[in-house]
Amino acid sequence: MRLALVAVGQRLPSWAETACDEYLKRFPPEWRVELKAVKAEPRTLGKTADALKSAEAVRIDAACPKGARRVALDEHGQRLTTAALAERLLAWQHDGRDVALLMGGPDGLADAVKASADETLRLSDLTLPHALARVLLAEALYRAWSVNAGHPYHRE
Repeated sequence: MRLALVAVGQRLPSWAETACDEYLKRFPPEWRVELKAVKAEPRTLGKTADALKSAEAVRIDAACPKGARRVALDEHGQRLTTAALAERLLAWQHDGRDVALLMGGPDGLADAVKASADETLRLSDLTLPHALARVLLAEALYRAWSVNAGHPYHRE
């Protein structure tokens, strides 16, 4: 199984890029985890939020592996504990498909992206800056993997 983190926004502060890369490189070789940053639509053209999200949706769709389970990250998605995310990783693994975790830009994901998702998850009840949300996602996935692997990273 391959995990693709498909995230709108190509430029992150160096601290966030470093942190995200650190968590992603901790996965073992049999877990292929890849960040696919897609270009955000410029916010200076006077387009509506829906138009911006629609343009980004085209890029998100193009970056998703074909046939992948699509998991939208949205503030209205399902809340998961670390243990529940670990169980979800196992279920995705047994499903046999690649997984694309979809993270929108400043305005979120287009309704069409959310509607086409196999499931919708939330990272937090808080509103988070995009860079921090990307790091949080990478860390949460690594932590969930560590639970399943019996690795001592996660402590109860």
